[in-house]
Amino acid sequence: MSEDSVPLAQLAARTAADARILALIAPTVAGLGYDLVRVRLMGGKSPRSPLTLQVMAEKPDGTMDVEGCAQISEALSALLDVEDPIEREYALEVSSPGIDRPLTRVKDFAAYLGHEGKFEMGAHIEGRKRFRGLIVGLLHAGEAVEIEAVDSKGTVERVALALADMADARLVMTDELIALSQSRLPPVEGDAETEAEAEAVEDAPPAPAASRKGSPQKGARKPRGDA
Repeated sequence: MSEDSVPLAQLAARTAADARILALIAPTVAGLGYDLVRVRLMGGKSPRSPLTLQVMAEKPDGTMDVEGCAQISEALSALLDVEDPIEREYALEVSSPGIDRPLTRVKDFAAYLGHEGKFEMGAHIEGRKRFRGLIVGLLHAGEAVEIEAVDSKGTVERVALALADMADARLVMTDELIALSQSRLPPVEGDAETEAEAEAVEDAPPAPAASRKGSPQKGARKPRGDA
């Protein structure tokens, strides 16, 4: 895997728990031939509220399909059963990054030059933490992204944002972004229904997965203490 395909830690994993799980599952995802984009352990604000482990991944060419999500989900379910990194019941959700995707790797910023993004920095830059603008270039061998942003006075300005200081980054849904995503889909031969299904690949839905420590079912993780 090339260096620019490796997720930037603070963009791909928001919390220490996310980071631990990312480090655990990354070799498995890469071994299947996919790029890991982001990991989020979500929910669980109270002891009884459900947890969801969301894993975003894609093929090296930026596409993804339902079969790929299912393949990753099956492999990760087996791995997580053994390693057991999450103490509470949770559901595993594997999906593509989607069209208005998070940007977590250097190659993500390079692939979407000319498209609009939203960026949140870990520290203020001239009194601001949040920026929105067109991605116009990468600076210093990929250490920073340059964007065209509009300031509070309506003036267009170019701002350099260091990737190491970035807390969050994602694309903004636009007609141009949708057109680009559709153009990257593989050509499909067949009737209109088949072509419509192909258009849905770019935003592949999560692969179904059973809950951990819940009632046993096909593919589910059996709760501790059950016979």
